[in-house]
Amino acid sequence: MNFSEYQKISARTVTPSLKNEILCYGLGISGEAGEVTDLIKKVYFHGHKLDKQDMAKELGDVMWYISQIASFENLDLAEIAQLNINKLKKRYPHGFSTEDSIKRVDTKETQ
Repeated sequence: MNFSEYQKISARTVTPSLKNEILCYGLGISGEAGEVTDLIKKVYFHGHKLDKQDMAKELGDVMWYISQIASFENLDLAEIAQLNINKLKKRYPHGFSTEDSIKRVDTKETQ
């Protein structure tokens, strides 16, 4: 499945005529990111083993909210992904390095 297909299919679970739609999605993504963070915290500080299925489910929830925010703003998820890759290639042309991070190259045309 590609990002554009995901965006279209995931929209079927949007609540019709939701008031403050973008607010719901913004708060939702924060909550789901917190769930991902909590799983990581439990592994590193509580001695739990990482349940990859749980992680995948929570990351999927984050992806759903990202998709709905993009749709709300009439943005294509595939284009967003490509823009991000272009930005990372410009910022880190040879892969991540501390030096490139410190001397980061960010311009409006790459974002």
